[in-house]
Amino acid sequence: MKTIFVKPQSIEKKWYLIVAEGKNLGRVAVAAARILRGKNKVEYVPHQDMGDYVIIINAAKASVTGNKMEDKIYYRHSMYPGGLKAESLEKMLQRKPTYPMEHAIKGMLPHGRLGRKLFTNVKIYAGAEHPHMAQQPIAVEI
Repeated sequence: MKTIFVKPQSIEKKWYLIVAEGKNLGRVAVAAARILRGKNKVEYVPHQDMGDYVIIINAAKASVTGNKMEDKIYYRHSMYPGGLKAESLEKMLQRKPTYPMEHAIKGMLPHGRLGRKLFTNVKIYAGAEHPHMAQQPIAVEI
């Protein structure tokens, strides 16, 4: 067996469209992270950006199971004493409708330079409209 090295110039990037309405938030995030990482391609290597672009629409309408709307908490800290803020999933969806999907996908990507680069290839929209029709995205079924 020979190791395949693909030059970054020769990588052909496609656009994929995922409709998150009524789908489980975690399952949508897994599908997006897999495509972003390039694991759906034959020439996948873990140290290179082999992935494609992903468009997620209706991210605010993704479903969660159980009592996660009230029980799932997102934390942030202002770095001042007593600056810990906590917000439930329900309130976060009202304030930033795309944040839970972004947070889930970001957690599934590598934590470093490559992961930050890969995250720029995902476009998440709360509604059904998106400005990427010229790229002719391929619909993904989950």
